[in-house]
Amino acid sequence: MARTDRTSASRMASASKASVSYAGTITTTGKSQAIRLEKALFRSHPEFRQKTKVQAHVIGPGTMLVSVTDPDETESAEDPVIAAFLSFLDREIEHAPERIKPLSATRIEEARSLTKDVEVSDDESLPDDVTL
Repeated sequence: MARTDRTSASRMASASKASVSYAGTITTTGKSQAIRLEKALFRSHPEFRQKTKVQAHVIGPGTMLVSVTDPDETESAEDPVIAAFLSFLDREIEHAPERIKPLSATRIEEARSLTKDVEVSDDESLPDDVTL
C-alpha cells in the first residue's frame, strides 16, 4: 500500500475518534494568548502532546482547524478544509447514511446555469469583510 493510501486509511480509521468535541477557553500565558482545552483531548489524541508544533487555519468566522505540523514530514501538506470535509462525510456515512445522496446530472446543470456568467481567478483574494 502506498504511503498516501496508508495515511488516508489511518485517518479514516481514527475519524470517529477525531469527531469528538472538546471545550476550552482563550486565555493568556506570559505575553501571548493561548487556548486551553480539556485534558481529555490530550489523553485521547497524544499527537497533540505538549511542545508539539501546530498550525491554525481560520476557515470562517468563529471556526478554526488546528493541525499538527511535523517538520520531518516530507509528504506534501494536506488541505485542512478537505480533511475536515472528509471527516464530516465519514461521520455522516457512519451515523446517517440515508442522508448521503449522489449528485444528479440535474443538480450539476443547475449549478452550471447559476454560475455561467461568474468569472473567477485563483489569484484574486477576498476582501476582509466577506462572510461565507
